[in-house]
Amino acid sequence: MTAREEILARVTAAGVKPTFAPRRPIVSSTRDRKTVVAQFIDHAADYKANVLHVGPEQVAETVAGLLKGRVLVSRDLPLDWLDLGASSPATFVRDEALSIPELDRTDAVLTLCAVAIAETGTVVLDAGLGQGRRAMTLVPDHHVVIVPEERVVDSVPEAVARLSDAVREGRPLTWISGPSATSDIELSRVEGVHGPRKLDIVVVG
Repeated sequence: MTAREEILARVTAAGVKPTFAPRRPIVSSTRDRKTVVAQFIDHAADYKANVLHVGPEQVAETVAGLLKGRVLVSRDLPLDWLDLGASSPATFVRDEALSIPELDRTDAVLTLCAVAIAETGTVVLDAGLGQGRRAMTLVPDHHVVIVPEERVVDSVPEAVARLSDAVREGRPLTWISGPSATSDIELSRVEGVHGPRKLDIVVVG
């Protein structure tokens, strides 16, 4: 008998029955949308993200002002709305299964998001429309993410509920709270180790 089999046999002999904790229902926020969005903006800025709150008619101009060099986008991100003009310093590169060295040679990445969370200032990507694969958003040094106001939720449980389809489909989730940063044992801050060093969030509403 292996150690594993012995442990399982003892558990069975003890007659221990599994218990299940009741699952609390997810209650949607009752706060007004303006307050929820404002809190997301404040908390995201606390994490040292550059947050811009603009109207739909200002999105193209705002995003164009943030981008330069080789800008990576997913294959399914529509760009018809973003008329940068011939004089723009940005050139878009579609992610056609680019290698890590090729991703590293891009200057920025532009994506949409799946959901954003007010109570934590977090943006979540689920590899859905306009978001691309995880490597695409972790390797370039600059990430510009567009967050429509209707995708901002109040709490983490609300966000998890919205992400349930992605989880069932096995799509990876990337939770982003500010630019990449970590500290060593002496609390020396190092940026860019686990992802982009610079994060711009464009909230549209």
